[in-house]
Amino acid sequence: MKIKYLVLASVTGAIVGLDQLTKAYIYTHFKLYESLNIIPSFFNITYARNVGAAFSFLASTHSSFRQPFFLLVPVLAMIAIVWILRSTLDSQRIQVLSLSLIFGGALGNYIDRIRFGYVVDFLDFHWKEVYHFAAFNVADSSICIGVGLLLLHRVLFEQPSLEAESKGVTS
Repeated sequence: MKIKYLVLASVTGAIVGLDQLTKAYIYTHFKLYESLNIIPSFFNITYARNVGAAFSFLASTHSSFRQPFFLLVPVLAMIAIVWILRSTLDSQRIQVLSLSLIFGGALGNYIDRIRFGYVVDFLDFHWKEVYHFAAFNVADSSICIGVGLLLLHRVLFEQPSLEAESKGVTS
């Protein structure tokens, strides 16, 4: 088996395991919207439910659209990730890791959608209880880190040279 598939399986297993373990703890030990202050004026653990995507995107759409959408799109995304990974070299470690983080996060949230019809969120960052960032979870973090790594790597290491660009050649 190629290294990239071992990385995918390992990272996905770790992300899904940690994600589901933390969500199970929150689900069984907190009441909905119950909050535990961890760092005053900055961070709480707060049990929230998200029927939408990241940052509650599409949460207010009608359930007849939203539910099938969120059951289909993650599967398509995971298929696309495996498809992209097929053409990714084992030596492209950052891309393999990034795709694995995204895949693991997508699967972690997908499990919630299958089980509950929503995603359990609990990481609640805020500024003095006034400005709240949308609550999120381990899976969301994994997706954001994976996308961020892909973008950062693309910007820092895969820019076409000015000479190639001036000749109309791109990498």
